[in-house]
Amino acid sequence: MYHDKGYYYRDMVAGVNERIPDENDNPIVPINFDNAATTPAFKSVLADIVDFSNCYSSIHRGTGYKSILSSKVYENSRKTICDFVHCDYRKNTVIYVKNATEAINKLSYAISCINKDCIILSTRMEHHSNDLPWRTKFIVDYIDVDELGKLKIDDLKNKLEKYNGKVKLVCVTGASNVTGYKNPIYRIAKICHRYGAKILVDGAQLVPHFPIYMKSSNKDKNIDFLVFSAHKMYAPFGIGVLIGPKETFLCTEPDHVGGGTIDIVTDDSVTWAEPPDRNEAGTPNIMGVIALTAAIRTLRHLGMKNIDDHEMNIYYYALSRLKKIPHIKIYCDTDYKCDKVAILPFNIKGIHHEVTAKLLSQMSGIAVRSGCFCAQPYVKRLLGISEEEMKYYQQNRDVKRPGMVRLSFSLYNTYSEVDVLVETLKTIVRNRSCFR
Repeated sequence: MYHDKGYYYRDMVAGVNERIPDENDNPIVPINFDNAATTPAFKSVLADIVDFSNCYSSIHRGTGYKSILSSKVYENSRKTICDFVHCDYRKNTVIYVKNATEAINKLSYAISCINKDCIILSTRMEHHSNDLPWRTKFIVDYIDVDELGKLKIDDLKNKLEKYNGKVKLVCVTGASNVTGYKNPIYRIAKICHRYGAKILVDGAQLVPHFPIYMKSSNKDKNIDFLVFSAHKMYAPFGIGVLIGPKETFLCTEPDHVGGGTIDIVTDDSVTWAEPPDRNEAGTPNIMGVIALTAAIRTLRHLGMKNIDDHEMNIYYYALSRLKKIPHIKIYCDTDYKCDKVAILPFNIKGIHHEVTAKLLSQMSGIAVRSGCFCAQPYVKRLLGISEEEMKYYQQNRDVKRPGMVRLSFSLYNTYSEVDVLVETLKTIVRNRSCFR
């Protein structure tokens, strides 16, 4: 019998035991297996938001006591962020944004100001947010994946050698939002630095689940840039983070200009503020920062290793049970030694992914995600879809498109929730001829 720590963690998360009326107005406690998209809030986050609201005031713009306090809390939070991801606060700057997508767009602009003619390497497993911002400004090439969807490290080396110093940045996800695979980011960093390139890690799916060390005892393995979103780590209040060397942002103009970004403005000239102020136009999201730092305190209290252990135990339990259900195809490495976060993509043969997702919701109140998860080139490869088929879908937007169903587990999920999932899937499979 499994010891289910999920019930202990559930008490710390808002709303997970809340009864919600289903489509027949029957109150049920829904099951959320869509945590890779966003997570509910920690109760500690909500408590800190309420507490600080009594002190809320303008940041950097007032001499009142509340403004001074708010500004101090806002600035001190950057050290909290750096400590959480183990980076050098003296050499790096923490820039607050809305989410990881904005962070990558902001970094792409900064890099374009420094190296307009350089080559950017991304990978074939990236979220669109770590692909599209680079396409509009640079020549972009892609590190390939193998038949299981895992990154080919040899292809990274080959491309770095091929471009002979022209690659200035390699953009790689810390953990895939489709398969959950963790990439060997420290090994990748060492390879990049050997060829004079820096590394950006999209930490949206890694930071909430596993410890990350931007600064290593071996400086060749240091992570140069890191982005992540608070709404995926129990703090859904519109804040994200971009971390990188101060010198990168010191020699570039801001992508958004206006209040807060300047030192001096005359009739015909502007002197920009120092980073990170020059990179945070407008009124700062202090409540988002309060939420993020509260979430970090809770995650550190629980222990990132403990969180990873529980989530992966839930994942392995679900994996072992899904593998026994006929007609289910799993789209990731099912070896128990595979290094990953708790994400499990699958399909039921003969049933469209959208239908499966809707049935899980209607029958048992289970929330999953279906589709391509903002990673269409990657999902295309995992599903084995040809270029001709892709052209067909581009030309016929009203037809049902291929995709898969994604389960993504969190610390508050339980074995009993997985049992409900499994029994529901068995029912769907037994009656799958009715759902085609």
